[in-house]
Amino acid sequence: MVISINKAEYLGDYKIKFIFSDKTVQVIDFNDFLHNAKNPMTRRYLDKQLFGKYSIQYGDIIWNDYEMCFPIWNLYEGKL
Repeated sequence: MVISINKAEYLGDYKIKFIFSDKTVQVIDFNDFLHNAKNPMTRRYLDKQLFGKYSIQYGDIIWNDYEMCFPIWNLYEGKL
C-alpha cells in the first residue's frame, strides 16, 4: 500500500495534524526538531509564520519548494 498525506492542518506552535490516505491521523510536534537543528536553512522555520506556510504536493508535505521536507513513512509512524 502506498501511503500519502491527504491533509495537513496547522494546529499552532510547531504542531501539524496529518491525515493519511488510509485515514490514519498523527499529530507531529516539530518543536524539538527545529530547536535542535544545526542547519540555518532549517532553523529559519522557527519563525512560526514561515513554518505555517507549507504545502501538500504529490502526497508529501514541503516547505518552500522542498527546502524542508520529511519522509512520509516517518510522519506516518509519528517520528521525525
